[in-house]
This record gives sequence, C-alpha cells and structure tokens, in this order.
Amino acid sequence: MAHMRGDIRVGIGGWTFEPWRGAFYPVGLRQADELSYAAAHLTAIEINGTYYSTFKPESFAKWRDAAPPGFRYAVKASRFCTNRKVLAEAEASVAKFMSQGLTELGDRLGPILWQFAPTKRFDPADFAAFLALLPAQQDGLAMSHAVEVRHASFACAEFVALARKHDVAIVIADHPEYPQIGDLTAGFVYARVQKSREDIPAGYSEAELEDWARIAKSWAEGHAPDGLHYAAAREKTAAKGRDVYMFLIGGAKVRNPVAAQTLIARLG
Repeated sequence: MAHMRGDIRVGIGGWTFEPWRGAFYPVGLRQADELSYAAAHLTAIEINGTYYSTFKPESFAKWRDAAPPGFRYAVKASRFCTNRKVLAEAEASVAKFMSQGLTELGDRLGPILWQFAPTKRFDPADFAAFLALLPAQQDGLAMSHAVEVRHASFACAEFVALARKHDVAIVIADHPEYPQIGDLTAGFVYARVQKSREDIPAGYSEAELEDWARIAKSWAEGHAPDGLHYAAAREKTAAKGRDVYMFLIGGAKVRNPVAAQTLIARLG
C-alpha cells in the first residue's frame, strides 16, 4: 500500500502591503483585487488582522469567495486570548474570537494560530488549562490549532508531550531570536520562515529554498526531517503523511511573495 502524502501549502502573512505593489502585484491592479490575485498565485495566506480586531461574518465570507478551491487561510487568534498573565482565564476571549464568523471561510479555513509574547514563559499547568479551552469544532466545522511560543522555556519534552496530548501543532519557527522546536505534535505541520533578505531577489538563496523544499516534502511524507532543532526525542515516521502550512513572513517582507512563489514552484 502506498504511503499517503499530505498536501503542502505555502503563503505569506496578510495581503495588504504597499511595497508589494509593483514587486508582486502588477502595476495598476486595483487594491480591491489584491486578495484574489494573491490567492491565485499562492496556496495559503495567514490572516493577521484578526489578531488586532474583530471582523464581521461578511468579511470572512468575502475572503472565502476570493480564494480558489484548495486554497487555505490560517487565522491568527486575538491577542486578548494569548497576551494575558493567566491563560486559564481566557475562556470568554477564546469563545468571542471563535464565534465572530470565521467559519464562514468554510473549506478555505486552515489552522487557527495562537501566538504568544516572547516574554511568556512555560507554565505547564496554566498552558494545559489554555489548550483545554481550544475547541475541536465550531459551528459544526472541525478546527485545527497551532501555538507559536517564543520563549526558550518551552523548548522541553514536557511541552512537546502536552501539545501532543491536545493534538495541537507547535509552530516551527525559523527566526534569528526565537527558539526552534521542530517536534511534530499534531496531524499537520505549521512553519513560519522568517529570515528573508532584501539583497536577494527571491529573499533566500537557491540552497536555502531547496532545503526548505526538502523539509516540507519530508513533513508531508510523515517524517521528522534532519536539520531542525528538536526539544524531545524525534518521533518515528507517522503512519501517514501530514498536511503542511509554510508561511514566508518577517525578514525582508517585500521579498516574501516571490520567495513563496519560488518555493511553490520547487515543490512542483
């Protein structure tokens, strides 16, 4: 029996950024058409506006209609859920965020991203209480969750085990300051690659993009690839592949759309 490989989707953070006009978006493209253009040329977008504001269901429905079949949006959760001293007290904020209408994205909805401040330390009991608040479904739609932790205290086997217990993905970061936790803890992989450079047209060297393509393919086939930092013992190959979400963000932001397109081309 052939090993089932997951889907790999590659994208950027947001779609509104003035320097992308002319560098990614064609000169003269209406701003109102930028999302549909981005969705046609990439395979995923991380919606970041939801971190700062609440949106109406109509907004999510509009974003859904702008994207082709197979495209996925990741949605960054509200900062009011994650930027707090006691995470266990976030229940009302989590419920408010989840019920604003994001399920209008329908089958274009990918994972929910819960991002924590770089100063937030790992408190096992409190973080376990927070993960227990994340719903497995909303309005009848299955939910997938990823957590981006950015303090070195999370780089431990206890945190990896906790994420696996709750079937929550640990965001695998490639960042100059934050720890990389390459451990696979859910049925999908969420990576944020954040080291693009402005002096390279594609943001990254040929060798770097080739290496990320290798890593993404390995994840999709169910493996824990070489070349990453793991906080616990590397798990054996999964029985089936994983869907992969890889976002080229941060760094030299102007280069990220081209970096994502180049990586998509390499992945075939």
